Amino acid sequence: MARCLKPPLSFPDSKRTMQYCSRPVDSSQNGIHRRLYKVLSTHLRAEFRKPISVKNRESFFAVDAIRRRLDKPVVLDSGCGTGASTAKLAALHPDALVIGVDKSSHRLAKGQLDHHCKENGNRLLVKMDLVDFWRLALQQGWRLQKHYLLYPNPWPLPKHLQRRWYAHPVFPDLLRLGGILEMRCNWRVYAEEFLATMEFIAPGTCKLDEYHAKTSISLFELKFSASGHTLYRCYCNLDNLVKINQ
Repeated sequence: MARCLKPPLSFPDSKRTMQYCSRPVDSSQNGIHRRLYKVLSTHLRAEFRKPISVKNRESFFAVDAIRRRLDKPVVLDSGCGTGASTAKLAALHPDALVIGVDKSSHRLAKGQLDHHCKENGNRLLVKMDLVDFWRLALQQGWRLQKHYLLYPNPWPLPKHLQRRWYAHPVFPDLLRLGGILEMRCNWRVYAEEFLATMEFIAPGTCKLDEYHAKTSISLFELKFSASGHTLYRCYCNLDNLVKINQ
């Protein structure tokens, strides 16, 4: 049973609080999905051809112009929500440009983003669909220093397997951005499937462990830690990943 902490917690520099308790992920799936490897094989054989919208291209190239101007290593916070995690990561990586990307206007508005992007010190918040952002970054030759996937939507229903990032057709492009990829979640099955995917696509590049957050990076990490959840981390070194066969 999850426990509650009262009053609700927030980051010291954040105006937002989150309510507790948080229930563990509930799913009828207890192990690796029986279709996972078939889905991965299909994605590796076929190029992902979904059209990229004009609006997303315009948003991306505005970000790319800032990246070129600052000429710093890039740390990407994919699915940044309100941007609280992006601020934390910017403090942890002062010599890098930390870019937080989320498609939700509602979440980003809580981080004071009222347009498609906002530059603040060494961090940048961007409203954009991640699927298009990753593909455009790859097309423009981006090479990441570090890439964070912090508590992505687990899509726990078995029928929603392909909505999980590692089973999405864009995932090979995400990996081609390189750097150190770190995924954190609070559902054991998601972590085990992420590791299995990495072993299938890029053997020997990833390790999985239980993670104890001494200092929470994201509001979700703060919430799940306070609720007594076990946290999981997949740490993947993609620096030597030259090519993913298709």
